[in-house]
Amino acid sequence: MTEVQRTYPLGVSRPDLAVADLPTPEEVFKVRKIGARELVMYAIGPSLIALGVSIGSGEWLLGPQAVGQYGFVGVGWVILISALLQTFYNVECARYIMATGETDTVGWGRVPPGKLFWVPVAAFIVIFAFIAGGWAASAGQGLFALVNGRVAEAGEMQQTRWYAIGLLVVVFLIAATAQRISRALELSNWVMVGAILVVLIIVDLVVVPWSVWWEGIRGFVTPAAPPAGISATQLGALAGFTAMASGLNWYLMSHYRDKGYGMGHRAGFIAGLRGSQRELLSVGVTFPDDERNAGLWRRWYRLLMVDMWGVFFVGAILGMLLPTVLMAQAVALSGQQPTTANVPTFVASALQPEYGQGMFYLMLLMGVLVLFSTQLGIFEGLVRVVTDAAPAVSPRMRELIERDPRRFYYPFMITLLIAISIIIHLALPVALVQFSANMSNLGALIFPFMLMYLNSRLPRAARPRPWHYVLLVLNFLFFGFFFVNFVADFFGDPLVTF
Repeated sequence: MTEVQRTYPLGVSRPDLAVADLPTPEEVFKVRKIGARELVMYAIGPSLIALGVSIGSGEWLLGPQAVGQYGFVGVGWVILISALLQTFYNVECARYIMATGETDTVGWGRVPPGKLFWVPVAAFIVIFAFIAGGWAASAGQGLFALVNGRVAEAGEMQQTRWYAIGLLVVVFLIAATAQRISRALELSNWVMVGAILVVLIIVDLVVVPWSVWWEGIRGFVTPAAPPAGISATQLGALAGFTAMASGLNWYLMSHYRDKGYGMGHRAGFIAGLRGSQRELLSVGVTFPDDERNAGLWRRWYRLLMVDMWGVFFVGAILGMLLPTVLMAQAVALSGQQPTTANVPTFVASALQPEYGQGMFYLMLLMGVLVLFSTQLGIFEGLVRVVTDAAPAVSPRMRELIERDPRRFYYPFMITLLIAISIIIHLALPVALVQFSANMSNLGALIFPFMLMYLNSRLPRAARPRPWHYVLLVLNFLFFGFFFVNFVADFFGDPLVTF
């Protein structure tokens, strides 16, 4: 590590950042140069973990359900705008991490009134939004059907929940057996996301008429009022869980630190049980404001843009288009519409009479992969947020875990597994997903402004351009509207009806 020369004040309540030179991408990824091969093999990665969550509850459940019931026009533009705004937002979340080596969870503690308020509040909002576990319960429904060769009946819902709990245990085992947790998640998502996109493209080309493809694409770019009958909760959930989790996307961006992007390389990472202990810095590190480091920052920023726009955005759009056009064709073939109860297995059941048992099992397998990749990212992300937050707020906690985050990470993961296993018994899976998605929109009322505060105080080379602030305000307006409408709908009458 470059010798620390001085400190850099940023915000309130937390110590000044140390100052050291940015590493080169070649130093971090241990290659001679970053070409196309090195880009794919080493630099791309955090976006795949985010994409594993992205191609999930919104894309496999909420989007197809909305399109299956109401068609593409009036729904598709919500998907496109949500994906665009969320990708911009993700870049701003990652900007802070690359420039300081601190995760956003820890960075919120630098925003007035300080760490004792914002760090616990941020962690609570994320936990509250996702602990409902609809993403886990939906995966359990798909796995039950895959194992038993049929959709679960009303009296068998408890069995689907046991399958969901079993998949949570699988996530724990992946994290426990890894040397470096982020890398294990990357490799898992390379396999799952790659298989999902390739299989869906092939199946859609075989099954879906070009007229339906065109309707899906046209729906993305046609401005139109939402279709009559769609509820504020449905549309808000679709907006919130298109791409990822709207205002709460920051909870997954810490993988840029663990990957070693920018100053994240100086800060450390969370190792698996098989990995060697490595202390995470309790206070971040930023870079001096000179020409050499400004040039290195531009290189890191270009890598971030490739990872986010070339992988995450493109994958998120494909991840929404492919399942929704398939759902539209499934509705046309079956003459029925998906419901909250049957949407996780609707496509498989609808295609079975026309294309046979093999297609039924293939679609169930895709559903399980889609929802398990979501489960993997969300469950691990919840644990990661609190693992970063607790030591940042409490020096005593840092001493208690002897500066090894694994001493907190794995016990908390077991605690969270037990809690989610209980909560998924409370409602139908898709109803739980709709709740989580709308709670994600709550984050858009808060965190874009906190990012403006933090990012505007970074070293000059890392600060956003003025139009980036405009886009953060648009995140606030777009997703915030849906959250306010959801709250009004929940307690009485929505502000806007369609």
